Amino acid sequence: MKGNRRFVVFILSHGRPDSVHTLKTLKSLGYSGDWLIVIDNEDETAERYYQNFGREKVVMFDKLAISKTFDTADTFEDRRTIVYARNACWDIAKERGYRYFLELDDDYTSFSHRYMEDGRLVSKRPRNINSIFTAMLDFLDDSGALTVAFAQGGDYIGGKDGGNVKKRLLRKAMNSFFCDSEKRFDFVGRVNEDVNTYTLLGQQGKLILTPMDFMLNQLQTQSNKGGMTGTYLDNGTYVKSFYSVIFSPSCVKLFMMGDKHYRIHHKVEWGNCTPKILSAKWKKGEGDGGKEENGKT
Repeated sequence: MKGNRRFVVFILSHGRPDSVHTLKTLKSLGYSGDWLIVIDNEDETAERYYQNFGREKVVMFDKLAISKTFDTADTFEDRRTIVYARNACWDIAKERGYRYFLELDDDYTSFSHRYMEDGRLVSKRPRNINSIFTAMLDFLDDSGALTVAFAQGGDYIGGKDGGNVKKRLLRKAMNSFFCDSEKRFDFVGRVNEDVNTYTLLGQQGKLILTPMDFMLNQLQTQSNKGGMTGTYLDNGTYVKSFYSVIFSPSCVKLFMMGDKHYRIHHKVEWGNCTPKILSAKWKKGEGDGGKEENGKT
């Protein structure tokens, strides 16, 4: 790790004090750095978190106060979503003296290297995840990105022939976020906050990146009680996905996805979303004067 970085892993949780899978997974992979579990003051199971992990390892924030600091894109009073905790982490990091932090959900069951070997896309459990976190923080600094993230299982659809595997680097960040507290940004929208944020900021030319070399795996949302499960069950994917359309109507639309059982999901039109760097082959030479190949202007 470059320099003397003060780094902490924030595990964002609500209503699941007895099933914080992420912490168990990190410890099984040799994580030896600082960690804190972030809960809100509307969590009825707060006392159980303190009992299970100790008060020094659990940080509570004021959910209503945080809700007034960013654009939720609605007027609802339902605050059963993770965006409040995501934005609270900036202040918690500053208060605790951490320059860098990683936001993780509480339901991760594994982390894996992903790479090509003998013409196949394979996965391998890391020996020690500390070195992975160091590499991601180095990438955050060297790239100049606002945040970088691990890939998810869905990013590998199509396997070795999938478009994302060939790209190697995606202009998005979902689910996990490596952040520098000196490069603060707001997560926006009560629901679908990750997509809302990377599309909105992406249009402004901000770098938000996901390398395809490492991935996380989590439990299926609607099979895991607590967290945001209730919100998804109540509203479905139509409402969730439409938040991103509200923030970025020029590059996000809704479409039907699935094989036999269809559901509405968001689709990002990347040609309309993030600025591109043109190849040097399109640069005009001296004296071209804007002429086309046939000599006409």
